[in-house]
Amino acid sequence: MFRILKLLAAASVVVAAPAFAETLKNDDIIQLSTIGLGDEAIIAKIQTSPNTFTLTTDDMIGLKAKGVSGPVIAAMLQAQKGSAVSDLAGQSSDSPDPTVPHPSGIYVLKDWEAEPKMARLDPTTSNQTKSGGFLGYALTGGLASMSIKISLPNNAARIESPTARPSFYFYFDQANQSLSQGGQTGLFGIGPGASVTSPNEFSLVKFKVKKDVREAKVGSYNITGAKSGVMDKDRIPFSYDEVKPGVFKVYPSGDLEPGQYGFLYSMSAGGGGTGMYAGGVQSARIFDFGIAGDPKAKK
Repeated sequence: MFRILKLLAAASVVVAAPAFAETLKNDDIIQLSTIGLGDEAIIAKIQTSPNTFTLTTDDMIGLKAKGVSGPVIAAMLQAQKGSAVSDLAGQSSDSPDPTVPHPSGIYVLKDWEAEPKMARLDPTTSNQTKSGGFLGYALTGGLASMSIKISLPNNAARIESPTARPSFYFYFDQANQSLSQGGQTGLFGIGPGASVTSPNEFSLVKFKVKKDVREAKVGSYNITGAKSGVMDKDRIPFSYDEVKPGVFKVYPSGDLEPGQYGFLYSMSAGGGGTGMYAGGVQSARIFDFGIAGDPKAKK
């Protein structure tokens, strides 16, 4: 009877799957081996699940010492070797489990819905700049600064959060190497041999809504020269934690007021020159979203 109860308990570990795909770790395999599930069942589980196994020589010695059989360790090695295929098979663009492989991008966790899910923020590349304060700049002979702004079409983002401090997840290509082919860097690519690997390379900004466009200040220009990038006073602070290599949980440091926002990555200032406004147009990639309650936003 005790053996039957053990087998039933083992079966429940396998069949009682959560609402999202399970990502196997070394400890999961040790647990399945300890309860005596059997190599055949464990290997089948390994072959049909995404994983984050670590299999150095010391790891394998540790697995063997804790009762994991040679055939199961071999299956783990094979699953890790074929991770490019298993990652793509296990990818889910809306799974609420941050450890499940997702296509690279920035996601907001819709934990306010009855069934939580991830929603990817669509990137928008802005290559249109506008200037403000030109009159003051001209009247003071360049002593007063002229602001430089990027402009996004439409007055509201596609995705809106009803909560003031939503959670975001950044998935970079190093988490899904199969997405990077021939030296490309996927959604976050900025050119050959270059890549974005940390949320710290982004700025969180709030847009001003004017008619059918959204604008954000990304620089200034006066007699002393040009300043490119988001100024400290215009940057909204946020924090982040690394969930696993290439995957970060990002969250605002404080509640966001109703309005239009975006994570901005400044890519280039084309056309030559040395300043942001010198002979070219600032190009920036923005991942935009809204916080509910903005009276100017019209869907």
